[in-house]
Amino acid sequence: MKRNVIIIGAAGRDFHNFNTYFRGNKNYNVVAFTAEQIPGIDGRPYPKELAGADLYPKGIPIFPESQLPELIKKYKVDECVFAYSDKPYPYVMKVSAIVNAAGANFTLMGSNDTMIKSTKPVIAVGATRTGCGKSQTSRRIIEILTGMGLKVVAVRHPMPYDPDLNKQKVQRFATVADLKKHNCTIEEMEEYEPHVVTKRNVIYAGVDYEAILREAEKDPDGCDVVLWDGGNNDFPFYKPDLFVGVADPLRPGAEVSYYPGEVVARTADVIVINKIDSASLDNINQVRANLAAINPKATIIDAASVLTIDKPELIKGKKVLVIEDGPTLTHGEMKIGAGTVAAMKYGAAEMVDPRPYTVGSLTETFKTYPNIGTLLPAMGYGEKQMKDLEKTIAKVPCDAVVIGTPIDLVRFINIKQPVVKIGYELQEIGQPDLEGILKDFVKKHKLDKKGKK
Repeated sequence: MKRNVIIIGAAGRDFHNFNTYFRGNKNYNVVAFTAEQIPGIDGRPYPKELAGADLYPKGIPIFPESQLPELIKKYKVDECVFAYSDKPYPYVMKVSAIVNAAGANFTLMGSNDTMIKSTKPVIAVGATRTGCGKSQTSRRIIEILTGMGLKVVAVRHPMPYDPDLNKQKVQRFATVADLKKHNCTIEEMEEYEPHVVTKRNVIYAGVDYEAILREAEKDPDGCDVVLWDGGNNDFPFYKPDLFVGVADPLRPGAEVSYYPGEVVARTADVIVINKIDSASLDNINQVRANLAAINPKATIIDAASVLTIDKPELIKGKKVLVIEDGPTLTHGEMKIGAGTVAAMKYGAAEMVDPRPYTVGSLTETFKTYPNIGTLLPAMGYGEKQMKDLEKTIAKVPCDAVVIGTPIDLVRFINIKQPVVKIGYELQEIGQPDLEGILKDFVKKHKLDKKGKK
């Protein structure tokens, strides 16, 4: 008999687990997905075209996770698969208790059933928490490899927030115009834009990651290496030939207490301890000790997140509103980001608290994540939320807005106050470094014959 399954997710790993293991598998009947963590992703179906019309002629419904106990009973569910990331262990086990109390099994799927093998060498970048610096690490790797004359195609962890998932099956971004073409949210642009604008690099994303991989491998601009640019603290969808993890000493202990970040910490070949320019020595040493205990074979690289500020004179002695990357502040639980560091470094008189001025969905964000504090997350999971962000910024009485996100926010929302843009790039400190690691990788895979010798 078929086993009835619910996949518990957030429009990412959940769809991937279904596509790689359950789609076309006649031993299972996936009766529903549940959605959490990202606003507005429930209430739409996982379409039959992606689910497989033979077994799922009506597609698969997506419900709020809060309905999980009732759904287990309604659909006589045998098994619930937990498939989203950056959650502390007590939270994961609480969901397990809810599932078990309703009579179903609770499952966490591993890499053997979910990783896809590429025909090209794969470098994967993951992290122990959201906001460690995966994207800047990915950009640094691309910079080094392209400097060797190699073509690198990046594939980003999924963020399919469009109501019509069919339109997001496979997405290719090579220009800023492609961001508009695919109706990207702020969260998507924060990940894609630095690749296509700063590094002039192609990046893929979407829903069906085997179809995405096959397109990336034959990209019209060429592909020598596939780079997996992970999301949150998830482990890769593609089987890596080199796995680079990133740890954050501003959140020591998280590398051994969050799911699935510890999976990343345990399996990475190389671990970058980032932000050592901002962290205390005690916290850096705690992270080192934790990593050595669970993954003593990993090569450890020390690195700083180096800031660039376009108009520092607008910060000194002024009242500023600091805007940081949304997911980093929400489920990443960060208390300090690039914008905050810049505001402190350049002598802001005050970081204005945005909470009295929030409207609509931004007010709800602070209710859901009350520990964000005096920072404003750049939330923009849809047009309405972007408008709420714009209205909130307009209401805040400040001399300047310090934008610590990696995109040009003023291209998408109107900001009446003067704007200071913060950029950040990875800078390795001492040896070993990524260049040495990548030279060995290129030699091992005989890629030096394709690039500059």
